[in-house]
Amino acid sequence: MERTLVYFTADVHLGLRTADPKEREDRFVDWLKGISREQTKALYLLGDIWDFWYEYHDVVPREGIRVVAQLIDLLDHGVEVFFMPGNHDIWCYTFFESLGIRKIRQPYYTEISGKTFCLAHGDGLYDPRRAYRFMLWVFNNRFLQRLFSTIHPRIAFKFGNGWSKNNRYTHKPYEWKGADEPLVKFAESEISEGRKADYYLFGHYHVSARETLSGGEQLFVTDTWLKGGCPCLIFDGTELRVCR
Repeated sequence: MERTLVYFTADVHLGLRTADPKEREDRFVDWLKGISREQTKALYLLGDIWDFWYEYHDVVPREGIRVVAQLIDLLDHGVEVFFMPGNHDIWCYTFFESLGIRKIRQPYYTEISGKTFCLAHGDGLYDPRRAYRFMLWVFNNRFLQRLFSTIHPRIAFKFGNGWSKNNRYTHKPYEWKGADEPLVKFAESEISEGRKADYYLFGHYHVSARETLSGGEQLFVTDTWLKGGCPCLIFDGTELRVCR
């Protein structure tokens, strides 16, 4: 049987101590179990699958271990799995790749069944906020990462999880601004510079959105798992559709 299905999802935020974290993990595990091992070609995880992932040389978070088991099962059945770090799970180094998962960086261009896809988590793309861009620079700085690695994991994870939870409660729900969105401006700039794709797919903003761009290209933003359901995008080789 020819494999034609490709799944895209983001923003599960495993481990975030809000709502019902166990229910959210159970829901995500069940969704992964439901992905057809015979018909699926690839699964793309577009960032913030974990709410706080910090990977030491010999230590990884215990949150979501059943998720890791399902990803391994997908790999064992011939499904390609791609992981793109988001702003909450930036600090992954070699663990996922050691399992056979391909780690990719935004923006990532790929061709699937004759269609070109531009994939990104979405954080920092065309974002005018200097403070936010500086924060991302700090998060990605290798010297600061090595410095953070000297902290005992128990202290580091307590700090990281606490910071993330507090940050989540201080954020207001995001309001999509259509053509004024940074993601729309990013996609249009890519098109104007010759990096044209049929589909531009993002996460990060915790909204479900769709925009038609200047040349007829389609832009999709997939929602967060924090709101319930199983938000994802599914490409069947011909059509890309939103699914919850």
